Amino acid sequence: MPNKGSIRIAIVGIGNCASALIQGIHYYTAERCRSGVTGLMHPEIGGYQPCDIDVVAAFDVDARKVGSDVNRAIFAKPNCTKVFQSPIADSGVLVRMGQVRDGISEHMAAYADDRTFVRADARESTREEIVRELTASGAEILLNYLPVGSEDAARFYAECALEAGVAFINNIPVFIASDKAFAERFRARQLPIIGDDIKSQLGATITHRVLTDLFAKRGVKLLRTYQLNTGGNTDFLNMKNPQRLVSKKTSKTEAVQSVAKKRLADENIHVGPSDYVPWQNDNKVCFIRMEGQLFGDVPMDIELRLSVEDSPNSAGVAIDMIRCCKLALLNGVGGALEAPSAYFCKHPPVQHTDDEAYEMIEAFIRTNAVKVRAVR
Repeated sequence: MPNKGSIRIAIVGIGNCASALIQGIHYYTAERCRSGVTGLMHPEIGGYQPCDIDVVAAFDVDARKVGSDVNRAIFAKPNCTKVFQSPIADSGVLVRMGQVRDGISEHMAAYADDRTFVRADARESTREEIVRELTASGAEILLNYLPVGSEDAARFYAECALEAGVAFINNIPVFIASDKAFAERFRARQLPIIGDDIKSQLGATITHRVLTDLFAKRGVKLLRTYQLNTGGNTDFLNMKNPQRLVSKKTSKTEAVQSVAKKRLADENIHVGPSDYVPWQNDNKVCFIRMEGQLFGDVPMDIELRLSVEDSPNSAGVAIDMIRCCKLALLNGVGGALEAPSAYFCKHPPVQHTDDEAYEMIEAFIRTNAVKVRAVR
């Protein structure tokens, strides 16, 4: 069983989301957490604050990041998220070359500027080398921040986590935690997994879900709805390839459908990324429209515009996922974690309403934190 100590994590994909996460680890110091902070759902979970998280291994395939200290790599191009914590001292952890597989979309080569990837010349690490690095670093949890559509690469790193004996947090819409066979393999090894596809703190999908649930609770018949999103980071550029969007659209659509009073026909719901606007950088703009019928079948509609910095919007959620995963490790709980997955992810193994998921995650934290304190 892991020691209380710090929470030792490894990250695959040192993009904007990893940048926001690592900045947040250094921004939310113990002093800040004690004095009261904004932006955290849980300043403390089971005795752990954000500053208790240590990045001990990192993998990427971009020449501007591979070989650099991870705390420098998070500010390298093509990253363009907001910098809210700088400077950050070197960590001594170098970004190692991972495996490309399907992690880079072919169309990205058409963008010959600093917004896209520059493939590193370094030899790709073998599976054995990646597993060895995870083991030697003492990593307890591997976070997957690969680009959307990296189906093969995501499963490859999940296999590496299993072999190295580390937990897995799947932040992208590749269905691993919600794959019963994969989840069972993690359970058999007493390794927790949280997934799939991270929800933002207050983003497009969670807002759309809340409004859809509100329609159901207030007796308003939802007839049709759309969610359109634009952004200028490499995530949106990557998603210009429609073949990489299949699981993303499924994940986002099911997140909304699961809280509707009655499932909408496919032609009456559209949820998904819409276009890449370079000058938006890491800013994401979302447009939601919902049409329904009130009392007496009288029509109504809602239109909403949401603008958020995309990567920091998910980092606070990731920090909670990491700490919940640590509690599960300390208590020997393996397999897909139902409550954290339902509350933090768009496509969990079991969908719950947001009210249900909130009660479940609070109970999960209380129960597992008590067990940790009893052990200590």
